[in-house]
Amino acid sequence: MTDNKITVLVPGRMHPRVLERLAQAFDVLQTPVGSEMQMTDEQNARIRGVATANKMPADWIDQLPNVEVIANFGVGYDGVDARHAATKGILVTNTPDVLNDEVADTTIGLLLNTIRRLPVAETYLREGRWEKEGPFPLTPLSLKNRHVGLLGLGRIGLEIAKRLEPFKVRISYHTRTPRKDVSYTYASSAVELAKSVDTLISIIPATPETHKIINAEVLAALGPNGVFINVGRGTSVDEEALEAALRQGTIAAAGLDVFYDEPKVPAGFFDLPNLCMLPHVASASVPTRNDMADLVVDNLIRWFNEKQLLTAVPETPVTT
Repeated sequence: MTDNKITVLVPGRMHPRVLERLAQAFDVLQTPVGSEMQMTDEQNARIRGVATANKMPADWIDQLPNVEVIANFGVGYDGVDARHAATKGILVTNTPDVLNDEVADTTIGLLLNTIRRLPVAETYLREGRWEKEGPFPLTPLSLKNRHVGLLGLGRIGLEIAKRLEPFKVRISYHTRTPRKDVSYTYASSAVELAKSVDTLISIIPATPETHKIINAEVLAALGPNGVFINVGRGTSVDEEALEAALRQGTIAAAGLDVFYDEPKVPAGFFDLPNLCMLPHVASASVPTRNDMADLVVDNLIRWFNEKQLLTAVPETPVTT
């Protein structure tokens, strides 16, 4: 411990750049995975800041009597009880914007991979089947003339929409409140959006309202030519209903970067030929993750030096 430095807790795993930069400005207490909050009363009392990778429930917050700010690594902060923190005057930050482009780019890549089966085609080539068996089979689906629905039109959703426009597809969306700053067609619910489009991209956060919102009814509404893409949160999908929809031809294909109980993936997903899967890598490039790491540390430095925040979440009592 360095007496003249503020103590920041890092519970469990954290990006190495966060740890490197924190060590330059703070006294860092990192605890092991599985025993993140097994600390002495003296250590608990010392902690004034937290840097976390989306895990800070209410009982953890209550264990830290002098904590002032929790900086989350990630734009999604459903693992941090920001509402409970707010009742205690504790600030919470996340890392929006710096990952918007990366996630939007990955979404377009996942969409193309799902529709045109490009990873399967590459495997076909690498296995020597092109030479032995002839050309790769024509893909039954195309992005041409599709009508894409965005479930969620926040910062990342808008970037996805901008990237879709050059593909000459129609674009619709659903959010809790219609946006006045876009020309895309608004749908009043997830089901109504699915009925009106043939391609559904989910970019919604994990909330009680979005839990398993992509259910059998939504998938049936999407239809047999339908394609579902999820780059938001896995908890928004009823995975049993999705597997059934893919097996039965209720929808044509799906592409997933997120899952309900990560890193566990349902066993029934692995043999589905019409499912493209990624291991939650939408923002997983070195430049983007470094930018996220910097924002985590910069929020903590800004707070303890100037009593201001760069990217407070909406629930937090200070938004400067």
